[in-house]
Amino acid sequence: MTNDDNTSKQRNTLQRNYRAPLETVWELWTTKGGIESWWGPEGFEVEVRLLDLRPGGELRYIMTAKDPAQIEFMRNEGMPLATEVTISFTEVTPQRRLEFTFWVDFVSGVDPYLVSTTVELGATADGVQMTVTFDAMHDNSWTERAKAGHESELTKLDKILGSSL
Repeated sequence: MTNDDNTSKQRNTLQRNYRAPLETVWELWTTKGGIESWWGPEGFEVEVRLLDLRPGGELRYIMTAKDPAQIEFMRNEGMPLATEVTISFTEVTPQRRLEFTFWVDFVSGVDPYLVSTTVELGATADGVQMTVTFDAMHDNSWTERAKAGHESELTKLDKILGSSL
Protein backbone atom coordinates (compact mmCIF):
# COMPACT_ATOMS: atom_id res chain seq x y z
CA MET A 1 0.00 0.00 0.00
CA THR A 2 1.28 3.51 -0.72
CA ASN A 3 0.20 6.71 0.90
CA ASP A 4 -2.50 8.85 -0.69
CA ASP A 5 -0.88 11.99 -2.17
CA ASN A 6 -3.74 14.21 -0.97
CA THR A 7 -3.54 12.93 2.60
CA SER A 8 0.26 13.17 2.75
CA LYS A 9 0.16 16.90 1.89
CA GLN A 10 -2.29 17.79 4.64
CA ARG A 11 -0.96 19.34 7.86
CA ASN A 12 -2.48 19.20 11.33
CA THR A 13 -1.98 21.84 14.00
CA LEU A 14 -2.23 21.70 17.79
CA GLN A 15 -1.73 24.74 19.99
CA ARG A 16 -1.11 25.29 23.68
CA ASN A 17 -0.49 28.35 25.86
CA TYR A 18 1.49 27.98 29.08
CA ARG A 19 2.27 30.12 32.08
CA ALA A 20 5.87 29.02 31.98
CA PRO A 21 9.22 30.51 30.99
CA LEU A 22 10.13 30.07 27.34
CA GLU A 23 13.44 28.50 28.42
CA THR A 24 11.60 25.77 30.35
CA VAL A 25 9.36 24.82 27.42
CA TRP A 26 12.38 24.78 25.08
CA GLU A 27 14.33 22.53 27.48
CA LEU A 28 11.44 20.05 27.61
CA TRP A 29 11.65 19.74 23.81
CA THR A 30 15.44 19.71 23.52
CA THR A 31 17.07 17.83 26.41
CA LYS A 32 17.28 14.11 27.18
CA GLY A 33 15.56 14.49 30.54
CA GLY A 34 12.93 16.81 29.15
CA ILE A 35 12.04 14.53 26.25
CA GLU A 36 11.95 11.42 28.43
CA SER A 37 9.61 13.16 30.90
CA TRP A 38 6.70 13.56 28.47
CA TRP A 39 7.39 12.35 24.94
CA GLY A 40 5.11 9.65 23.56
CA PRO A 41 1.44 8.98 24.21
CA GLU A 42 0.11 7.84 27.59
CA GLY A 43 0.98 4.21 28.18
CA PHE A 44 4.37 4.49 26.45
CA GLU A 45 7.82 5.13 27.86
CA VAL A 46 10.63 6.83 25.93
CA GLU A 47 14.36 6.33 26.39
CA VAL A 48 16.62 8.76 24.52
CA ARG A 49 19.68 7.04 23.04
CA LEU A 50 21.17 10.01 21.12
CA LEU A 51 20.42 13.72 20.99
CA ASP A 52 22.39 15.86 18.54
CA LEU A 53 20.40 19.11 18.47
CA ARG A 54 21.44 20.89 15.27
CA PRO A 55 20.26 20.97 11.67
CA GLY A 56 21.33 17.61 10.27
CA GLY A 57 21.55 16.17 13.79
CA GLU A 58 19.42 13.36 15.14
CA LEU A 59 17.30 12.31 18.07
CA ARG A 60 17.21 8.55 18.50
CA TYR A 61 14.93 6.98 21.04
CA ILE A 62 13.17 3.76 21.93
CA MET A 63 9.43 4.02 22.58
CA THR A 64 8.01 1.08 24.50
CA ALA A 65 4.38 0.24 25.25
CA LYS A 66 4.00 -0.19 29.02
CA ASP A 67 0.26 0.11 29.67
CA PRO A 68 -1.77 -3.11 29.19
CA ALA A 69 -4.22 -1.37 26.82
CA GLN A 70 -1.36 -0.07 24.67
CA ILE A 71 0.33 -3.46 24.68
CA GLU A 72 -2.88 -5.10 23.52
CA PHE A 73 -3.36 -2.48 20.76
CA MET A 74 0.20 -2.95 19.50
CA ARG A 75 -0.16 -6.72 19.43
CA ASN A 76 -3.53 -6.53 17.66
CA GLU A 77 -1.99 -4.27 14.99
CA GLY A 78 0.95 -6.63 14.52
CA MET A 79 3.35 -3.96 15.73
CA PRO A 80 6.34 -4.46 18.03
CA LEU A 81 5.98 -3.34 21.66
CA ALA A 82 9.19 -1.31 21.36
CA THR A 83 10.09 0.81 18.37
CA GLU A 84 13.37 2.59 17.70
CA VAL A 85 12.76 5.99 16.14
CA THR A 86 15.26 8.31 14.49
CA ILE A 87 14.27 11.93 14.06
CA SER A 88 16.35 14.18 11.81
CA PHE A 89 16.42 17.86 12.72
CA THR A 90 16.02 20.17 9.74
CA GLU A 91 15.84 23.46 11.69
CA VAL A 92 16.85 24.40 15.22
CA THR A 93 16.29 28.03 16.16
CA PRO A 94 16.81 28.21 19.95
CA GLN A 95 13.69 29.00 21.94
CA ARG A 96 11.74 29.68 18.73
CA ARG A 97 11.46 26.79 16.29
CA LEU A 98 12.23 23.11 15.77
CA GLU A 99 11.61 21.23 12.55
CA PHE A 100 12.22 17.54 12.19
CA THR A 101 11.35 14.55 10.06
CA PHE A 102 11.10 10.82 10.69
CA TRP A 103 10.27 7.73 8.68
CA VAL A 104 6.98 5.97 9.32
CA ASP A 105 8.22 2.43 8.86
CA PHE A 106 6.24 0.65 11.55
CA VAL A 107 2.84 0.18 9.88
CA SER A 108 2.38 -3.32 8.52
CA GLY A 109 1.52 -3.38 4.80
CA VAL A 110 2.41 0.28 4.23
CA ASP A 111 5.53 1.42 2.39
CA PRO A 112 7.75 3.65 4.59
CA TYR A 113 7.24 7.39 4.16
CA LEU A 114 8.56 10.61 5.66
CA VAL A 115 6.57 12.74 8.13
CA SER A 116 7.52 16.31 9.02
CA THR A 117 6.81 18.17 12.28
CA THR A 118 7.29 21.84 13.19
CA VAL A 119 7.27 23.21 16.74
CA GLU A 120 6.99 26.98 17.12
CA LEU A 121 7.36 28.78 20.43
CA GLY A 122 6.58 32.41 21.12
CA ALA A 123 6.68 34.52 24.24
CA THR A 124 3.34 35.96 25.33
CA ALA A 125 2.38 38.36 28.12
CA ASP A 126 1.45 35.33 30.28
CA GLY A 127 4.14 32.84 29.20
CA VAL A 128 4.52 30.82 26.01
CA GLN A 129 2.40 29.97 23.00
CA MET A 130 3.37 26.63 21.45
CA THR A 131 2.18 25.49 18.02
CA VAL A 132 2.88 21.95 16.80
CA THR A 133 2.19 21.25 13.11
CA PHE A 134 2.63 17.79 11.61
CA ASP A 135 1.96 15.96 8.36
CA ALA A 136 -1.06 13.72 7.96
CA MET A 137 -0.40 10.00 7.86
CA HIS A 138 -1.07 7.64 4.94
CA ASP A 139 -4.83 7.45 5.58
CA ASN A 140 -7.50 9.15 7.68
CA SER A 141 -7.60 6.42 10.32
CA TRP A 142 -3.86 6.66 10.98
CA THR A 143 -4.01 10.47 10.85
CA GLU A 144 -6.64 10.40 13.60
CA ARG A 145 -4.41 8.02 15.60
CA ALA A 146 -1.48 10.41 15.14
CA LYS A 147 -3.59 13.36 16.32
CA ALA A 148 -4.74 11.38 19.36
CA GLY A 149 -1.15 10.39 20.11
CA HIS A 150 0.05 14.00 19.89
CA GLU A 151 -2.84 15.18 22.06
CA SER A 152 -1.99 12.49 24.60
CA GLU A 153 1.68 13.43 24.79
CA LEU A 154 0.83 17.14 24.97
CA THR A 155 -1.49 16.35 27.87
CA LYS A 156 1.56 14.86 29.60
CA LEU A 157 3.44 18.10 28.84
CA ASP A 158 0.48 20.10 30.23
CA LYS A 159 0.84 18.23 33.53
CA ILE A 160 4.53 19.11 33.78
CA LEU A 161 4.04 22.79 32.90
CA GLY A 162 0.73 23.19 34.69
CA SER A 163 -2.56 23.41 32.85
CA SER A 164 -2.44 25.23 29.56
CA LEU A 165 -4.08 28.66 29.53
